[in-house]
Parts: sequence; C-alpha cells; structure tokens
Amino acid sequence: MAELEQRDLPEAPKFRNIIGPSFIFLGLGLGSGELILWPYLVSRFGLGIIWGAAMGITLQWFMNMEIERYALVRGESVLVGFARKWRWLPVWFTISTLIPWIWPGIIGTTGVLWARVLGLGQAHYVTIALLVVIGLILTLGPVVYTMQEKLQRSFILIGAPFILVVAVILAKAADWGALVAGLIGQGEGYNWLPTGIPLVSFLAAFAYSGAGGNLNLAQSYYVREKGYGMGQFMGRITSVITGKAEQWRLTGMTFAVNQANLGRFKRWWRVMNLEHGLIFWGAGLATILLIALLAYNTTSGLGKNSQGVNFVIAEAEMIGQRLAPGVGTVFLVIVGLFLFGTQLSVLDASSRILAENWLLLFPTLGEKRLRSLFYMFLWLQIGAGVVILALGLREPLLLLTIGAVLNAVAMLVHSGLTLWLNTTSLPPALQPNWWRRGALVLAVGVFATLSGLSVVK
Repeated sequence: MAELEQRDLPEAPKFRNIIGPSFIFLGLGLGSGELILWPYLVSRFGLGIIWGAAMGITLQWFMNMEIERYALVRGESVLVGFARKWRWLPVWFTISTLIPWIWPGIIGTTGVLWARVLGLGQAHYVTIALLVVIGLILTLGPVVYTMQEKLQRSFILIGAPFILVVAVILAKAADWGALVAGLIGQGEGYNWLPTGIPLVSFLAAFAYSGAGGNLNLAQSYYVREKGYGMGQFMGRITSVITGKAEQWRLTGMTFAVNQANLGRFKRWWRVMNLEHGLIFWGAGLATILLIALLAYNTTSGLGKNSQGVNFVIAEAEMIGQRLAPGVGTVFLVIVGLFLFGTQLSVLDASSRILAENWLLLFPTLGEKRLRSLFYMFLWLQIGAGVVILALGLREPLLLLTIGAVLNAVAMLVHSGLTLWLNTTSLPPALQPNWWRRGALVLAVGVFATLSGLSVVK
C-alpha cells in the first residue's frame, strides 16, 4: 500500500459551514431504531427500557468521533487504516457488511405502510419498486454524497417537526414522568429490564440507536467527501451516467506534527465534535425519546402490537382518533418517508464499504475502479433484497431483528479495531484521551455482553 504523502492540514471552517455528514447518520438512525425497534419494545414493555436507547446513541457518538478523528488526520477511511494493520481484515468487513445489510427490513416496513395508505394488498411489490427507485436515485445523482445529504436533510426537516409536535400534543404528565424514570432504568414494576423481554430484540434496538453495524465506519467517507481535514485532497464518488469522474485516491495523506498543524487540528476537532454532538447525538436522542413517548401513549396496552410492525399502524389509528383521521395518514406517509431515506443511506454506505474493501483485497484492479465497484455492489444488494422477498421472507420486524443482531457483532469488532488503530497509528498528540478510550472499551464490553446473553438465552 502506498506511503502517506505529507501536506499541511487545511484550515477549519466556521461551524455554520460544516453541518452536513451528521444528517446522514441521523437519517440512518431514524429509520431503524428510532421509528421501529425502540417504539415496538416500548409499546410492549413500557418506557423503563429507554435508558438503553440513550446509552446506545451515546456510545455511537464516541465511536463515530474516533472514526472521524482518523479520517481528519489521514484523509483515508478507517478501513484503509485497518488494512494497513492486517492485509486480510477487508475479508471480515466484506462479509460483515454484506450479510447483515441485504435483509430488506427497513424498506419492507415502508412498503407495508405505504401499501396500507394506498389500499394495496401486496406490500412486497411496493417494497421491490422502492428498492429499484433507490437504486436509480443513487445511480443517476451526479455526486452521490451531495444528492444524499440534500434528500436526508429535506426528509428530516419536513417530517421530524410533524412527528415531534404530535408526540408533545398527545403526551400526558404521567407519560413524561414515565419517560424521565425510564432514563434511569425505572419501569412499571421492574428496574432496567422487565421479565420476559427478548434479549435479542433489546440487542437489536441497542445496536440501532444510531447508524449501526459497519455503517458507522462510513462516517470517514462522508468526512472525506466533504473535504474536511486531510480529506480535502481525496476526491468523490460520482454517477457513472450523469457525473463527471473525479481524481480519487484510496490512500490518504498526513501532516507534520508542529504547532501550526496541531492548532488547526484542535479547531477541526472542536467544530466536528459540536456538529456531531448537536445533530447526531442531541437531535437523535430527542427524536428517540419523543417517538418512544408517542408509541407508549398510543399503543401501550391496546393489544394491537403483537404482530410485527402493526404497532405503527395502531399508532396512526390512535393519532387519527385523537386528532383527525388525516393526521394519522400523514403519520404513516412520513414514517415511510424516513424509512425510505434510511434505506437509501444504508445502500449508499454499505456499497461504499464493500467497494473499498474489494479494492483493498484486489489492489491490481486500480483505484479508478472504485466507482464501478460501488454500483456493482449497490445493485447486487438490491437484487439480493428482491430475492429474499421473492422467497417469502417478508415480515419487516423479523428482517430488521436478523440484521440488527448481526450488526451488533460487527460493532463489537470495529469498536475495538478503531481504538487499536487510533492509539497505535496516530501520533501521540493526536490520539484519543483516556476518557474517550474508556468509552470505546465500554462499547466493546456492552456489545460483547449483550451478544453473549442473546446467544445463551
């Protein structure tokens, strides 16, 4: 692998000019954990488990920031950094990305909800059509990242205020009290975890309190494509049809550790922490809590929440009864829109990871092949999703849980590897401090414990 070229670290922009990548990760979380898994569990077991969501998204913030650290300093993705450590690690990341993310549970939920709104009986046909539409959007957008960021930002700014306002209007004082108690593990007749909760489902929700799985590693791609830090010198993925190919580098660069560059890095680190903290952690946690509150207020104890994702439809029905029928319909449309945006980001991020790891395994293909590899894996995953649906595996919640449990194992591995990479490859002055290291050690321990208990139980 090529040696790192040395240049000076570019100057950091002002905070208002840096907002962007965290919208992608907020959108990734909105479609799986926030809108489906946590509300489903809350509808069955109450708000006493919501501490898990708060802990999950907090640990993911620490994971993501360490991934951003490496990308800011080196310009290349952490996956390239891993391959520098061990030649065959890309084999693991190819397998652990492809297998967990081919299950069309996220977009399958959109298909179910929108089929309900449209009065259609065959939801899987809607799901297949949506997968193809996502493939066309990613294929035809001139610059893949720019198009994706604009879509996610629009979805969030349109849909989030609606859902959050509805949640606040419908919530009672007792519901708010239950939410606060749940943040410290106090449930209705239990502490921390209720008797009978499936640990596999709790692990799935915990893993999806944010992006989840290897998709956290895609944060380094978005840092690079936005031109942040040393990523300014790297290049972007463009459409093979409508985009103009850009000069793209697989391997990154480095900078001399001197007073000027260290000062620039501190400014980069400050604004990046603020951006990800406000959008991903702050807005993400608030969204998780309010959507869980809405599920608790509308579906808890109704008896409609035992069959898959029907609890979302039950939510819509209760919202319609309490406010107006049209409001419930809009709720279903917006939830489906969030899930559509999430599936789009999932396919983009996973295809980037798969393409780059394939290139790392077979470097003789040449860096120019990254763009074609990206689209090859994009349509391969879409094809796999169609096959899974055709084989009759169509229950969205089951598909979501399968993918989430597999992704929890992937997060266990990449958290430890990221800590190892940043503490052995970066200069001492740029390495994480003791409490950030401790957060990643805690993440590894939590995912190892939950994964082990899920297997035993």
